Amino acid sequence: MAASSAISSISSSFLPKKDVGLSSLSSSNCSHFLASKCRSKMSTKIASVMTPQKTERKPSTTGSVKNAMTMTEKILARASEKSQLVPGENVWVNVDVLMTHDVCGPGSIGIFKKEFGQNAKVWDREKVVIIPDHYIFTSDERANRNVDILRDFAMEQNIKYFYDITDRSDFKVNPEYKGVCHVALAQEGHCRPGEVLLGTDSHTCNAGAFGQFATGIGNTDAGFVLGTGKILLKVPPTLRFVMDGEMPDYLLAKDLILQIIGEISVAGATYKAMEFVGSTVESLNMEERMTLCNMVVEAGGKNGVVPVDSTTRKYLEDKTSIPYEPFYSDDQASFMSEYRFDVSKLEPLVAKPHSPDNRALARECKDVKIDRVYIGSCTGGKTEDFMAAAKVFMASGKKVRVPTFLVPATQKVWMDVYTVPVPGSGGKTCAQIFEEAGCDTPGSPGCGACLGGPRDTYARMNDPQVCVSTTNRNFPGRMGHKEGQIYLASPYTAAASALTGYVTDPREFL
Repeated sequence: MAASSAISSISSSFLPKKDVGLSSLSSSNCSHFLASKCRSKMSTKIASVMTPQKTERKPSTTGSVKNAMTMTEKILARASEKSQLVPGENVWVNVDVLMTHDVCGPGSIGIFKKEFGQNAKVWDREKVVIIPDHYIFTSDERANRNVDILRDFAMEQNIKYFYDITDRSDFKVNPEYKGVCHVALAQEGHCRPGEVLLGTDSHTCNAGAFGQFATGIGNTDAGFVLGTGKILLKVPPTLRFVMDGEMPDYLLAKDLILQIIGEISVAGATYKAMEFVGSTVESLNMEERMTLCNMVVEAGGKNGVVPVDSTTRKYLEDKTSIPYEPFYSDDQASFMSEYRFDVSKLEPLVAKPHSPDNRALARECKDVKIDRVYIGSCTGGKTEDFMAAAKVFMASGKKVRVPTFLVPATQKVWMDVYTVPVPGSGGKTCAQIFEEAGCDTPGSPGCGACLGGPRDTYARMNDPQVCVSTTNRNFPGRMGHKEGQIYLASPYTAAASALTGYVTDPREFL
């Protein structure tokens, strides 16, 4: 079986455990697979090994456990003050942090005031985090009004963590302004193991990288949380993804999560927790783990979670002084399914228009001509993402052939782009390498064109173009024009594509 067919879209059910390694067959091959002859023709060139399994686990090694639970179940048990929880159970949960931003904040505030009274106070002014980030650098009056509403509410409620911006002409003169909420939450120490973090944004699941329960909620729920500090949640069952094998130097976490979403589909984890473990996951830095958890919602996931280890603790050392308690899945915990990957067999991927599960090998799309490249967002606009892109540009020594837009997620990332030397560059920063490659000057930190926004948003797709993007969604109209075509990819693949003007496998340069 060719490696390309190993990652074709799957429409059939997953195969039983005895067929380990065959769940990556294309739908056309799957029908032939049911015939016995197909088994004898199977090649060992498999892009991934992924098999759902019911797991029988050994006794716990984490202490006395009367009722084995997964990590997600344990976190919710702590937050609901219960000793045991099972999937499907509805519980009132105490919220540790509630985040909102300029798109959903005004609506949440309106509901809070309607239901609790115009003079009501939030349940805890130090547990509410307000981060304007979506529609900031625009002249759109309604977008500007939203930020004003946040500011008025923060002052009225004496909110401790409001990251304001008052001068949109130069973000650098706004020391409190951070940028994309999900990355800012991590950088400012609001992500802590074992806690419950809710946000009025679907990619709040990003924070699960820190071993906490993090998920997006709607404005109505947020309004209720503002007044009570509680939320009613159904305990999700857990899907476990075991990723082992040495990570090839041409892959990034974006390739891993695109592989998973391509396997299970955009509905494959609907209202389920997705737990990521294995030697490959343990080797990832925190920003790469954030990329993994960030896109679980693209598979319908309720939350994503990575166990806490020394990498987590080191990242948090200078971020927070608040004590935290990590939780780990018990050895006898029950998982709805377990999937295994041999990461060393994977190749660089893209998600073709118009769905994150429309997976293909990057090299299979080499004839797709593109008009632009976009590197940014909570998924692909972190410091490590720009370092990865710079590595490709540096290795090629060439200039980009299409407009290449760079939007750092936060003000800190923007500073890193201009000050942190790229390893092996002789002291050059990302900004210097980007300039030499002919990229656009890095834009103001924020969500940028990831979700379109007002027409004057920097790098918005105002024409029906083809774009390779490090963002998280490629639905029609997502980045602006409804006829635009978006190929989701890693920073490696995005940078390689910028250099050729076509969707390009980064191995051509790395």
